[in-house]
Amino acid sequence: MYTVRNLLNGFDWILSGAVLTITFFGLVTMYTFEGNNLFFNRQALWILISTGVLIAAVIPDYRFLRVGNTTFVLFLVTTALLILVLLIGEVTLGARSRFDLGAFSFQPSDPAKLILIAVLAKYFSKRHELIGDFRHIFVSGLYALVFFGLVFVQPDFGSAIILFFIWLGMILVSGIRVHHLLLVFIAGALAFFVMWQFAFQDYQKARIITFLDPLSDIQGAGYNAYQSTIAVGSGQIWGKGVGYGTQSKLQFLPEYETDFIFAAFAEEWGFLGVLILFTLFGVVVWRLLSHATHGASNFERLFSVGVAVLLVSHFFVHIGMNIGLLPVTGTTVPFMSYGGSHLMTEFLGIGISMAMQRYRRVDYSLSDLG
Repeated sequence: MYTVRNLLNGFDWILSGAVLTITFFGLVTMYTFEGNNLFFNRQALWILISTGVLIAAVIPDYRFLRVGNTTFVLFLVTTALLILVLLIGEVTLGARSRFDLGAFSFQPSDPAKLILIAVLAKYFSKRHELIGDFRHIFVSGLYALVFFGLVFVQPDFGSAIILFFIWLGMILVSGIRVHHLLLVFIAGALAFFVMWQFAFQDYQKARIITFLDPLSDIQGAGYNAYQSTIAVGSGQIWGKGVGYGTQSKLQFLPEYETDFIFAAFAEEWGFLGVLILFTLFGVVVWRLLSHATHGASNFERLFSVGVAVLLVSHFFVHIGMNIGLLPVTGTTVPFMSYGGSHLMTEFLGIGISMAMQRYRRVDYSLSDLG
């Protein structure tokens, strides 16, 4: 039975402080002095619930995930949910990606990212000495491909890309050989070509074409990206002040609570605020990598690295999208963007990583993962 002392022994106050500060930045960016603050009010509730999830996640002993069939069962359940959402899910902005549960909705692609991390962490940790065998790269890719394919056809291209980055990041850390990595990139290029010919929807192709030439269709496919870059640049050094972002609050910038929250934040907080935000995310990644270096086994270390890859992928894909360096794919900023599913998933991942520190080792380094 865990006592409060056991719980606090695994709690990372620096990590949780950085996470909650980022969450606060996202919350106040949704606030406006005029009009409806519905997103602000709902997000405040999601933050309270997610904080409870984090605290609850620190309590269990997760060594049971290393053994038995638990992770595989979670994989199968998540796969079933992703199939089910394609059949009966709610259609939002052209994507059938969430279940409408009345008072709130649930998007299974968010916890799928955490489940994939757990599955890959167990798979690679069990085959650490033989990871150089390309067969294991192929098999792990099949696990990722199941989730990737089901999410891609929703269509949710942003989440599908994040799932790919999770797999790629974890195989890199697990010790893949250089020539195998080259084969992976060649396979990825071929897969992109095939998807462009047979899988991409017209609007997805338009986003990529607009990425190559953002000014080619400012009033159409390039509108969101163009308005986003205007918002980022208009913040200048000090920003316009909380609640006074004209691009977002006057609705020139659509979806500013979710897909373009970084642009809205940069407009109101300026370069100084962006610098602070980057620093806070750096602290989050540093603490997760610190957890990884002291993991009790390869599973714990790979899991914490996987969570770091998840957050970093979301962060930089979203920012690249907001400043015109990447196509608009509909990704969120961890801990900042509006939404309950992704917020609870991120807090859960952080809580599990913290819990694993209760039985940590002190004689490992990240180089031991490769």
